[in-house]
Amino acid sequence: MHPVLKWLSVVTPIVSIFLGGYYWRSVSISATLKPDLTTDYSKGEEVIMADAKSIYDIKYVDIDGNEQSMEQYRGHVLIVVNVASKCGFTCVNYKELTELYDKYSENEGLRILAFPCNQFGSQEPLGETEIKEFVKEYDVRYNLASKSNVNGDNTHALWTLLKDRQRGILGTTLVKWNFTKFLVDKKGNVLKRYAPNTNPKAMEKDIIEAFKS
Repeated sequence: MHPVLKWLSVVTPIVSIFLGGYYWRSVSISATLKPDLTTDYSKGEEVIMADAKSIYDIKYVDIDGNEQSMEQYRGHVLIVVNVASKCGFTCVNYKELTELYDKYSENEGLRILAFPCNQFGSQEPLGETEIKEFVKEYDVRYNLASKSNVNGDNTHALWTLLKDRQRGILGTTLVKWNFTKFLVDKKGNVLKRYAPNTNPKAMEKDIIEAFKS
């Protein structure tokens, strides 16, 4: 047999097995997370605003409608997360985020900024006033932004930056579901992206390391 043909006979089955495995893992993940099929993401990846060189250049509107600057988080380890009130991940994430905040906010300066988002299965149907009432159930005292988009043409500038600095599988920037979390260090470096099914307490080791920087 020609050497090239012999090589192909060995490599082709291996590649097929790998791609087949990846395909079925992708199908499994998609079925579990039930991605939003009503949102059009066909126009491509978002582009970071030219003047947003760091997260501290960006502003957002809080849950009460007041403009806030990300500058307030300089010098703090920060978790940024997209939240929803009707998601299967809601209870554990709100509960554990509160636990982390209570444990580390006063002595270590941990900050959390949550963005309510209705892009995934329409699982945040509440208005801002209703959201404020809802989160009292979880004793939320960390900061909440107003409802925002994390994918698509109207993506909030902060999320555009976060997604670009820490990309997902195969380099994609898209947020896959509610409760995708980003960890930012005291200097504004985006350290890590966490999947929706990664509970906040699983981030604790990374958070402690970030305090040391």
